[in-house]
Amino acid sequence: MADNKRRGEDPGDDRLHDETVDDVADDATEADDEPVTRGGGTATRSRARADSADSRPKTRSETDKVGPFGRIARFVREVVAELRKVIWPTRKELLTYTAVVIVFVAVMLTIVAGLDYAFAKGVLWVFGNPS
Repeated sequence: MADNKRRGEDPGDDRLHDETVDDVADDATEADDEPVTRGGGTATRSRARADSADSRPKTRSETDKVGPFGRIARFVREVVAELRKVIWPTRKELLTYTAVVIVFVAVMLTIVAGLDYAFAKGVLWVFGNPS
């Protein structure tokens, strides 16, 4: 009951549309003289400098050209790093999931085979059996 009382969830609720949210803090002691425009305008000079400083490569491997074997080695290292993040199932969970999948596939196979047999018999009955 309380979930529908949140702002913006009720179509008739104008509270969200009446309020304006200002994410930019008004700072009178800003070092730059250039104005900050909102809604896709220009950014301040300090922000542009910070973005350009962050975009420079920081390691030697990013600046040097890497050969095909180096790229393969980096790919393998990244794959191993990603596989270490995986939460692997326990043996019991693995067996349970495997059994569920096998049972589901068997049930679906039975349904499809039954429908195939029924439709084949129906088509032979409608169009006649030559034998």
